[in-house]
Amino acid sequence: MTAFPRTIHFTGLNTPSRIESSIRNLEVIGTIPDDIRGAFFRAVPDPAHVPMYEDDVVLSGDGMVSRFRFEGGQVDYDIRYVETERFKLERAARRALFGRYRNPYTDDPSVAGRDRTVANTTPVWHAGRLFMTKEDGLAYEIDPETLETIGRWDYYGALRSETFTAHPRIDPVTGEMFFFGYEAAGLCSRDIAYCIADRDGKLVSEQWFEAPYCASVHDFAITERHAIFPIFPTTADLDRLKAGGPHWAHQQALESWVGIMPRRGDVSEMRWFKGPKGVSAFHLINAFDDGELVHLDLCLTDTNAFAFMREAGGIERQPWEIKGALTRWTFDLSKPGDSFEERPIGPPGDLPRLRDVDQGRPYRFAFYCSMNPEGGPPLPGGPVGAAFNALLRIEPGNGRVEMLGLDPEMAISEPVHIPSSREGHDGWLLAVVDRRTGEALFESELWVIDAANIAAGPVARVPVPVRMRPQVHGVWVSEAQLVGRAASRETSRT
Repeated sequence: MTAFPRTIHFTGLNTPSRIESSIRNLEVIGTIPDDIRGAFFRAVPDPAHVPMYEDDVVLSGDGMVSRFRFEGGQVDYDIRYVETERFKLERAARRALFGRYRNPYTDDPSVAGRDRTVANTTPVWHAGRLFMTKEDGLAYEIDPETLETIGRWDYYGALRSETFTAHPRIDPVTGEMFFFGYEAAGLCSRDIAYCIADRDGKLVSEQWFEAPYCASVHDFAITERHAIFPIFPTTADLDRLKAGGPHWAHQQALESWVGIMPRRGDVSEMRWFKGPKGVSAFHLINAFDDGELVHLDLCLTDTNAFAFMREAGGIERQPWEIKGALTRWTFDLSKPGDSFEERPIGPPGDLPRLRDVDQGRPYRFAFYCSMNPEGGPPLPGGPVGAAFNALLRIEPGNGRVEMLGLDPEMAISEPVHIPSSREGHDGWLLAVVDRRTGEALFESELWVIDAANIAAGPVARVPVPVRMRPQVHGVWVSEAQLVGRAASRETSRT
């Protein structure tokens, strides 16, 4: 191909930008709260080259690491490509060499056996290191000051898994990072590697187990005592890949499963619970213990939200026909059997966020993106092809829901939460908001939102004078964490 396809994956908000830039002292409309000192890192897929196939998807875009740096009320913006092995090989060739999404059998023969990951999904901060992750490969370490790529991260050769999740969980008390890799033994394997890195960044545990089938395991959860692995029926098949077909196909008639084990136990202690057929959840808000009960809160839909994964499974559903809700699954570990209870606790939506201190614990409130029916048609773009136009605050204890609804022709990305220094204050949110200003023209701003009163809108806005692509996920890193980086890195090395 000589031009980008005119599909939803390459038009609208998803129009390729391919611009690396650095801008100091962005305009600030309003006042940046004193609490906001540090960096907001974002993962932004942006294809550096025209794809090999017209049916390529946005999830194949090369990873870019974006940063908003807050210092003394000023805001700087930077964005750089993650220089993965794939990116460097294609840059040298001046063309795409890797074929269909997660299918190495469609690649140019010159890159057989080379690292395919684009590291485009989630920036992760742990033990003084910044990683860019995508679940089909290992993480890449990034210098948080220069945004230069340091290299692929495998815990100095200690990690055996071939993959690293885009959604690790960090315990706010112990500082440990709990993570996993699926397809850990290679393409279409059922193997999942469950791992723990201590607060200093040392890999202290790696155990393997088999999932009921090879599934897309995008997220998992921890409580203070348990690790929870939801398995949804979006499956891979090696014969299909060898024939040049898609990696993922959703199977509507196949049961979902949830595995629960002691988080510091042995994988042989895993207990499996059978879930509904055909359901899907890419993101989980949180999980927590309640005596012998384990509660898991997830953004559940009755089928896969990605059209290309549904269609590969023969499912013809329009996006507005998909039903879902923020849902709580409750598992009673004191009882035998493989069943559990389910109840809705909030409106449908995705890309949830809660305070870091609430990870794995009962929580008072959380946030996620949704659709405002009064906001008009969603803007085209984003990972699933339609962007969210509302932000919700949910209080699961009392059922209260508050909404920040955007005007027509606007969209909002996943927020990050920043704690407040004021006692009793719920902190702040940062989120990028896009606005369509013409048929194919868009402008973007970073909004600062009071987490206790999201309906009031932003307390500060930071316009960005370059075209931005939609992010997938982001992470907030405080000034104190950035300053302590050097000491943390040295500890993890020894």
